[in-house]
Amino acid sequence: MSILIKNGRIITSADDSVADIYIEGETIVAIGKNLDYQAGTVIDASDKLVFPGGIDPHVHLSMPFMGTFSSDTYETGTRAALYGGTTTVIDFVLQTQGDSLKNALADWQSRATGTAVGDYSFHMAVTDFNEDIKAEIKQMVEEEGITSFKTFMAYKGALMVDDRQMFDLMSEVKKQGGMVTAHATNGDMIDLLVAKHRAQGKLSPLYHYLSQPEVTEAEASNRFAQMAGYTGCPAYIVHLTCEGALNAVRQAGARNYQVFAETCIQYLILDASLYEQDFEGAKWVMSPPLRQKKDQAALWAGINQGLLQVVATDHCPFMWEQKLMGKNDFSKIPNGHPAIENRIELLYSEGVDKGKISLSKFVEVSSTNAAKAFGMYPRKGTIAVGSDADIVIFDPNEKHTLSAATHHMNVDYSGYEGWQVAGKVKTVLLRGKVVIDNNQCLVQKGNGQFIKRNKVSNIL
Repeated sequence: MSILIKNGRIITSADDSVADIYIEGETIVAIGKNLDYQAGTVIDASDKLVFPGGIDPHVHLSMPFMGTFSSDTYETGTRAALYGGTTTVIDFVLQTQGDSLKNALADWQSRATGTAVGDYSFHMAVTDFNEDIKAEIKQMVEEEGITSFKTFMAYKGALMVDDRQMFDLMSEVKKQGGMVTAHATNGDMIDLLVAKHRAQGKLSPLYHYLSQPEVTEAEASNRFAQMAGYTGCPAYIVHLTCEGALNAVRQAGARNYQVFAETCIQYLILDASLYEQDFEGAKWVMSPPLRQKKDQAALWAGINQGLLQVVATDHCPFMWEQKLMGKNDFSKIPNGHPAIENRIELLYSEGVDKGKISLSKFVEVSSTNAAKAFGMYPRKGTIAVGSDADIVIFDPNEKHTLSAATHHMNVDYSGYEGWQVAGKVKTVLLRGKVVIDNNQCLVQKGNGQFIKRNKVSNIL
């Protein structure tokens, strides 16, 4: 199988040029002007942008949480990702406290194997670190190709680890060549504020936001960064939302710590005023919550300053009926937000089209940096000879409207209903195969592959 993409404006994190791309099998064979290859399929990309398939390193598919499951499966979630130009996702295997990492991995493999439409990998979320688990870290890195280990500094009694466990985990993960990532919010402070608001009868979604003020994230981000700096473990803060947490990353950089960070598309363009809509605000109940407009400005600046390397989604959708579990108590609303399909187009429309970021920065934070940070580069995350032919052909001039009526995520509302977007994904290739074209998915479940990842080296 061979494909020749002609006359596209090829954008990578380093280059911007009009050229052709020749693909054989799953990989890119040649890039250049007026390539003279006879291909089985020729795609004219004139007047289109051509960039590497997106990588979303923060998604939750079929995740058990708060007495229910996130509504996108590996089939529906990775298919929706492909429609939106994201060709690879990284999900989180959640260790059950008291059980092994191996058993947790087998559970998630049973959900993903044979059902994913797009490519995927796993982070291992460690919720109970002890000597038995320590012995499994090396196996995860060297045998399973899972090189990143997620920790939660919140959700006490379910997911949260204490500082002693965090410190011990960082020491072992560094030894084995991996990375520790963190949901960096102060769980004890948050639990106290939740209990206070509930006792006062303040039960609307607004109080989800007010129970997680900026200080809870800023403090935990700084604590995590300091532990990472002391142990020398490469570290990565997920879904960073606010100026205070960004300053913790800035200070860690000044101390030459290997502390990296992602934000998510919703924190760049939505704000906490949405929580003032009575229970309608439940659509945006996520942790951490949406912040203030001043935080949006800080995050865009942080991207351009190189303090934030990745824009992900934390895609964790729930049907409206599931959100209604918290109708009378904000603390019972399943936390999560659907965005896996919208990330690329929103980031282009709100970032590139509005002059906030360059095209090369757009490619960096939507694809290349995640591939580098999580051990998939240069197989993924770039357009280069020898790389997987994961390619998006994108019309920067086509305007359209986001809506639950037209999206492919398995959720019955949109966090961006009626949002006017400039730029549309037209054609998507995954490992040399056209998977999306003319708003049709051309592959079935099982098309996606598990991507084993390399040790963390030469990071970013």
